[in-house]
Amino acid sequence: MAKATLTISSKNYSSWSLRGWLLTRFAGLDFEEIITAPDDPSARAEILLLSPTILVPCLRHEGATVWDTLAIAEYLNEIRPDAGLLPEDRVQRAHCRSICGEIHSGFTTLRASLPVNLKGHFPNFKIWSRAQADIDRVCTIWRECLEKSGGPFLFGTRTMADAMYAPVVTRFKTYDVKLEPRLEQYAAGIMAMAEMQEWVEAALAEPTDIEELEVDY
Repeated sequence: MAKATLTISSKNYSSWSLRGWLLTRFAGLDFEEIITAPDDPSARAEILLLSPTILVPCLRHEGATVWDTLAIAEYLNEIRPDAGLLPEDRVQRAHCRSICGEIHSGFTTLRASLPVNLKGHFPNFKIWSRAQADIDRVCTIWRECLEKSGGPFLFGTRTMADAMYAPVVTRFKTYDVKLEPRLEQYAAGIMAMAEMQEWVEAALAEPTDIEELEVDY
């Protein structure tokens, strides 16, 4: 029996649930999934970005209850320091934490304009200029990281940053966002991870659709 539980919401729509789930898998922590229905008020608020207090995902482990995604990442790094969630180098650790914090608190227009929807595919999607500015910033972050590390992940090996930006990769795929070859290679590598394949398979099998996120603009 798993020593930990991770409460998540929709695998098709929930970017924060995906981040928490990937972080826990990257850490190698055995856990049991507890899935809240999308019509649960807390889960729905999280998916539709209607609540400033996001309580999903929520990790419970040996008496600790951790719900903020960055807090989950730091907690997992604390209990599993050999998992590599943060780079070994001090400067790179600072950089990793900074870009994780940026995606955690910013890019609001990107989130609102291009919501996560793994079942969806919207070629030639019209992207607003403010959302394009967010996309450009993400591409700059990825480009700078990959130029320094050489890839295949943002800091060479997998870290919490790759988990934090994985939902952005799915957004780019869903809304047919064109990327330069090096960034497209990175995005393809994220989608090819066994953990992402497992998550996507489960997302595609979900029966529930959320009408607000199914509008074909």
